[in-house]
Amino acid sequence: MTHAHPELGEPPVLDRGTTRIVALGGLGEIGRNMTVFEHDGRLLIVDCGVLFPEESQPGVDLILPDFDYIRTRLNDIEAIVLTHGHEDHIGAVPYLLRERQDIPIIGSQLTLAFIEGKLKEHRIKAHTRVVAEGQTTQLGPFDLEFVAVNHSIPDALAVAITTPAGRMLITGDFKMDQLPLDGRVTDLNAFARLGDLGVDLFLVDSTNAEVPGFVTSERDIIPVLDSVIGKARGRVIVASFASHVHRVQQIIDVATSHGRKVAFVGRSMVRNMQTARELGYLTIPEGTLISNDEIAIRPDDEAVLICTGSQGEPMAVLSRIANRDHAIQIGDDDTIILASSLIPGNENAVNRVINELTRQGARIVHKGNALVHVSGHAAAGELLYCYNIVKPKNVMPIHGEWRHLSANAALAVKTGIHPDRVILAGDGVVVDLVDGKAHIVGAVPCGYVYVDGSSVGDVTETLLKDRRILGEEGFISVVAAVDLTTCKVIAGPEVHARGFGEDESVFNDVLPLIQTALENALKDGVTSTHQLSQVVRRTTGKWVGDKHRRRPMIVPVVIEG
Repeated sequence: MTHAHPELGEPPVLDRGTTRIVALGGLGEIGRNMTVFEHDGRLLIVDCGVLFPEESQPGVDLILPDFDYIRTRLNDIEAIVLTHGHEDHIGAVPYLLRERQDIPIIGSQLTLAFIEGKLKEHRIKAHTRVVAEGQTTQLGPFDLEFVAVNHSIPDALAVAITTPAGRMLITGDFKMDQLPLDGRVTDLNAFARLGDLGVDLFLVDSTNAEVPGFVTSERDIIPVLDSVIGKARGRVIVASFASHVHRVQQIIDVATSHGRKVAFVGRSMVRNMQTARELGYLTIPEGTLISNDEIAIRPDDEAVLICTGSQGEPMAVLSRIANRDHAIQIGDDDTIILASSLIPGNENAVNRVINELTRQGARIVHKGNALVHVSGHAAAGELLYCYNIVKPKNVMPIHGEWRHLSANAALAVKTGIHPDRVILAGDGVVVDLVDGKAHIVGAVPCGYVYVDGSSVGDVTETLLKDRRILGEEGFISVVAAVDLTTCKVIAGPEVHARGFGEDESVFNDVLPLIQTALENALKDGVTSTHQLSQVVRRTTGKWVGDKHRRRPMIVPVVIEG
């Protein structure tokens, strides 16, 4: 297997007749999926998603792919092709369209409806084109064929991309549920047909590559939901992704069978479910849906609330309910269902929400104690099946952390694909396809771009480090005034602390040390207030480290008196 490594240099100029593939996200992480295909000077983008922040990234709302690789070539982009409507595949589209608004967006009906609703909030008018499975189209040097795949959202598509260099098949997110709720199975006939024609590079979803066997069918959840909701004495609050139409349909069906009304809570949930209903992807019996205002006046045992917040997101509805920052208050008879899998990195946030809701008296049902969710990603048995019917010449695992990519690569090798033809790459690694062989030729810079409120890209790793220090270690400011002529400290030093957890009198011992260090520096000819500030920082930092085993942020201010 070919491994990415830091020593990779810049890729060579792309030869005519060669197709280049660069993932700007989605390799080595769950989210931020974005892959750029290039041939004869033209670019095609497949997906453009976001990554959700971890606790080590305080204040960050979203993480985007790094567009620097394509920023100077925006006019070369033929289109953005979206495989499905999940945030980790479409969430960054508005930010790319800020840089060139007329890039065509191609996707299925529901996917485009979701992205258009999102773009409306960003006040962007999109140029969209609806496609469906079985349809083909040509965009510059790229011939595209769209293939139906089953996922945890309707209307998902795989994309076959053919150029003079060869045929590539990118699965998007997919699984092989043989009894899907909407009857739309992954089109294995199309996979086999493309395999017979020859797939030169197979880019395969890796998220569940470590999971043996086949993913449980969505239909197996229904009896469990029926039991949980049927036995609930009070309200039932279901937290799910705002795009998980299939799960919401199941909840509505079960709630209706028990005579309960349903309310959508949360802006994105309301918007997406209204869109899905208008397009016929969601069926709600007449008289079932109630408004948020009606929740308070209905008996608790007649209501099911469907909201956002299954990943413990701070501003999502469920987290706000847990923090008592929402009109909905938890009672002893309430049941909370977390109807989703945990995205890696969100475990602590979700556990905090579960613990707080439990403390308030709710019964919590989640994937760990009941079958209330099944994954939307193919497990190892399904991936092996696909490798055997597609028979690709080269394989590139995508969409997953490194352990998922590696497990997927091992599956490909088990089916007889030579290890040298399995490309294990990270974000920014450049892969060229020519003469039926895919190989790594270099790497391009590909960092994280942080969204913090209205700020995009202004948050740096240094700033995040400062935020972590402030949150974990506290803040100390030291102010002193000096006389450069007499080489004396004439005012201060004064120390003020926040979040340090100690009375400020504890700093009495360090004050003479700071004064002595400043006066010695002045006598040694140091007259720059910046340099004197660094003397204060070092002296204070060493004392705090030695005495208190802490590393707070220290902000020294030295002024000339």
